[in-house]
Order: sequence, then structure tokens, then C-alpha cells
Amino acid sequence: QVQLVESGGDLVQPGGSLRLSCAASGSRFNIDEMGWYRQAPGEQRELVAVVTSGGSTNVAESVKDRFTVSRDNAKKMVFLQMNSLKPEDTGVYFCKAVGSYSGIFSRYVYWGQGTQVTVSS
Repeated sequence: QVQLVESGGDLVQPGGSLRLSCAASGSRFNIDEMGWYRQAPGEQRELVAVVTSGGSTNVAESVKDRFTVSRDNAKKMVFLQMNSLKPEDTGVYFCKAVGSYSGIFSRYVYWGQGTQVTVSS
């Protein structure tokens, strides 16, 4: 079993910055893709940004000029640097990891509990 623990959510004023972190436990889990989704009140969960173990990224159009996703493969961590935050960025940000276990030909998806980001003056 893999656990994902997010941190870094906070209340910030419009135009401010935050850095989210997510750490994955589980030494036998090989993570292919790791990243961030968010969910605003009354809305569906949506992709923010993900990064593969090789460094390829997929970033939502609405944030691509303001947010940067990165990861530390050795530490099994993923980060989201969020700049120029807007009120519409408010929501719960969830960490997601997709990967497999050695010798098992199945892919597994794990989610964190989420961290609240509120952008308001």
C-alpha cells in the first residue's frame, strides 16, 4: 500500500505564490506518473499538472504560464510551484501517483487526502 501525503496548502492573496509538496511511501512501488489535480466546491476534479519519471509534463492550459510541476524521483516526491495565484485557483489539491510493483503486471493509482488552497483578499 502506498500513502501520499500533501503539504503546503494555505490561504494566500491574489497574485501570491505557494509551493505544494507530496511525498509517497512504499519502497516497492515504482512510480511512472505523479502529479496534481484539484477540485473546487461543486466542481469535478480536474488535472492541474503531472510529470512522468522521465520528466515529461502535462499541464492544464489554465495554469501553464503560472504553475510548474517537478519531482524528485529518488525521494518519491512531487512539487507544484504556483505563482500569480487567482481566486479561481481555489480548491482542494490532490496528489496522484500511478505506477506498478516489481513483478506485477498491473498499474495502480493512489490519491492523497488533499490540501486546501484558498486564494482570497
